[in-house]
Amino acid sequence: MSGHSKWATIKRAKGIADKKRGQVFSKLSREISLAAKNGSDPTMNFRLRLVLDRAKDAGVPKDVIERAVKRGSGEGQEGQIEEALYEGYGPFATAFLIEVATDSKNRTANNIKHIFSEHGGNMGSPGSVAWQFATRGQILVERNNSGDLSNLELTAIDAGAEDVRESPEGLEVYTLPVDLEKIKQILLAAGAKIAQAQVIKESSQGVDLSAEQKQKIEALVQSLENDEDVIAVHTSANL
Repeated sequence: MSGHSKWATIKRAKGIADKKRGQVFSKLSREISLAAKNGSDPTMNFRLRLVLDRAKDAGVPKDVIERAVKRGSGEGQEGQIEEALYEGYGPFATAFLIEVATDSKNRTANNIKHIFSEHGGNMGSPGSVAWQFATRGQILVERNNSGDLSNLELTAIDAGAEDVRESPEGLEVYTLPVDLEKIKQILLAAGAKIAQAQVIKESSQGVDLSAEQKQKIEALVQSLENDEDVIAVHTSANL
């Protein structure tokens, strides 16, 4: 399986938090509104519960969260946010899947098309690359002071994780989407420090790149992530 490192995404987000806090809040607000369309009670809405956890970790103010929930559930006065999925090709035969939350699909599509063009890629038609991406739960567990993650790795496996991978930053635990919250809670009870838990899309067609090629793909990823309507970028590139 492949995809750009979520650890890298987290580090970038922390690095720009002070300068672009408003953009981070806006993106999370849009995600909350999307999730709230399926119900405003997080105890009954798994997707909403996950994004609310991320919003609280990021320091999104309570009133912003409440306004986003109302917007999604139809109680707010603002226009509705729609979700859309765009597909595309980057340089070096890499595939991209981009999740967006937007109030103008035409604007967003044009923006993404322009970003691809600037970086030597192009938009794809619906279904052109989506077939290679599988939906999975991903839990990122930070390395503890001792550096030994063997107990947490066994805990995740015993809890039903599909795959557990160790990296310099910690553990990447992969689950069925339906098992994500259950395994997250079991890991927390076992003392894990969780950096992030969310549903992702992972490619089965990994593309290995040289150091120079990685830089170009990472520049494309960052440009896509910086668009105000983009809430997630998935790629087949092994970064």
